[in-house]
Amino acid sequence: MADVHTSAIRSKNMRAIRTQDTAIETRLAELLAECGFSYRVQDKALPGKPDFVLENPQAIIFVHGCFWHHHDCYLFKVPATRTEFWMNKIGGNVTRDKRFIKELSASGWRVLVVWECALRGKHKLADEAISSRLEEWLFAGEGNAEIDWQGIHLMRERPA
Repeated sequence: MADVHTSAIRSKNMRAIRTQDTAIETRLAELLAECGFSYRVQDKALPGKPDFVLENPQAIIFVHGCFWHHHDCYLFKVPATRTEFWMNKIGGNVTRDKRFIKELSASGWRVLVVWECALRGKHKLADEAISSRLEEWLFAGEGNAEIDWQGIHLMRERPA
């Protein structure tokens, strides 16, 4: 199917997709601040330019959109058009995510992925639940984990 937009309009639309300071990142930043955690954002010196870097404890937090990072939840839907293109693009994101997490872990960082579905949508977690899960993971001191609409769990291997 041909694109309904000109190349210039499509380019403008794609540039408008934010990669930092998104609504879900802003919400998580507010929760981290309310819990008293200090952090840096978008540290270019680290693999994957993590959304949040906490020095003590040595922890990284990524906020992943369920569509762009292929989370198996109610917010992810395979596009009906150009399916192969989108699945290849999203698959590349997943492969890159795995590489960054592996590199960060090898450097002594613990990694937490907070999924979009935990922060927005019909099944989102309450602020108190997210704050509790953040503190639980940060003070536990071991392992990589993820928070989604079902709560917190240790990070499991994801298919590429």
